[in-house]
Amino acid sequence: MVSRSQPFIPWARPSLGAAETAAVVDALESTWISGGPYVDQLERDLAALLGVAHGIAVSSGTAALHLALLGAGIGPGDEVIVPGFTFMAPVNMVLAVGAVPVFADVDAGGWCLDPQDAARKITPKTRAVIPVHIYGNMAAMEPICSIARDHGIAVIEDAAEAIFSRQSGRYAGSIGDIGCFSFHAAKTITSGEGGFVVTDDPDIFDTLRQLRDHGTSRTRKYWHDAVGHNFRLTNVQAAIACAQLARKDEFCREREQIYRQYVAALDPLPQVRMQSFPDGVEPVVWAMPVMLEPGFNIDRDRLMQRMADAGIETRPGFYTPGAMPLYDCGPLAVADEISRNIICLPIYPGLDAAAIERVVDTFRACITGSGLARG
Repeated sequence: MVSRSQPFIPWARPSLGAAETAAVVDALESTWISGGPYVDQLERDLAALLGVAHGIAVSSGTAALHLALLGAGIGPGDEVIVPGFTFMAPVNMVLAVGAVPVFADVDAGGWCLDPQDAARKITPKTRAVIPVHIYGNMAAMEPICSIARDHGIAVIEDAAEAIFSRQSGRYAGSIGDIGCFSFHAAKTITSGEGGFVVTDDPDIFDTLRQLRDHGTSRTRKYWHDAVGHNFRLTNVQAAIACAQLARKDEFCREREQIYRQYVAALDPLPQVRMQSFPDGVEPVVWAMPVMLEPGFNIDRDRLMQRMADAGIETRPGFYTPGAMPLYDCGPLAVADEISRNIICLPIYPGLDAAAIERVVDTFRACITGSGLARG
């Protein structure tokens, strides 16, 4: 049991306040609760901030990926290269459009798509590659885009976990042909659910805009030019996102401060390994992953239970597709090892120094204690 002097520390918590409340009330009082001016504002302001020509607000990060694949013309029989260490949303959306996910391994330091392994997986059926920016880190976009250009395939960035991270001065999601973002409750900015798609290509943008709204004509009511879906974000959700976007610098600053406190305390421990960031990457960390060094034979799941018993919520690394019968994937040496050994610690704006110290002290005591060896 957790005593009152030791309150529960969640893995993530949104920071919502007066600005978000005022925006929601304004949206409700306007009676624009489906589409409306906050949707327009979000699309305009976020696209401008990211330095892209076009932005489209959608109902979730998963919807963003689905719409991006449709906008890129991906369909039955096409192959799409995806990393073997990721939340499964991009994989599921590849399957949803009838295409075939082809899994490539990730790099051992940053845990993002390995460009060399991705190149080895390209076949005449390959139509796209989805680099996923993991935990706020960014995939090696220059070689990935170069490989894609050489083979004439699309690059769809999954930046759900890396909004506002930058590589060589460019924001995550703004480098490939299409970029996708999430406003899920645990993400850096949130609208509860929600997502965003960006592109610099006007033709892709026109397709995305039409498919978001049932494939209907923009000039003729109830006339369908294509088979689309309802991917729309509500004006109420967009109001929350706009208020959150105005607090971007606050959120990024707090996440950086919390991350640095964790690294200072944990990096010296021989039992753990921190995620590395390539030169030129300025991350806005979304999660606080710590990889347990395999040589110490620490059972990650037992460690998570010990943390839970102390009132601290953690999360495992993403399970690889090869670990789940649903997906047709063989072994991926790096991804499989990372997946077994990652534990994600709490990180969110408002997590104070005392709480971080408690998380660190509990974690340190657990990994140096007894009874955590793998069976």
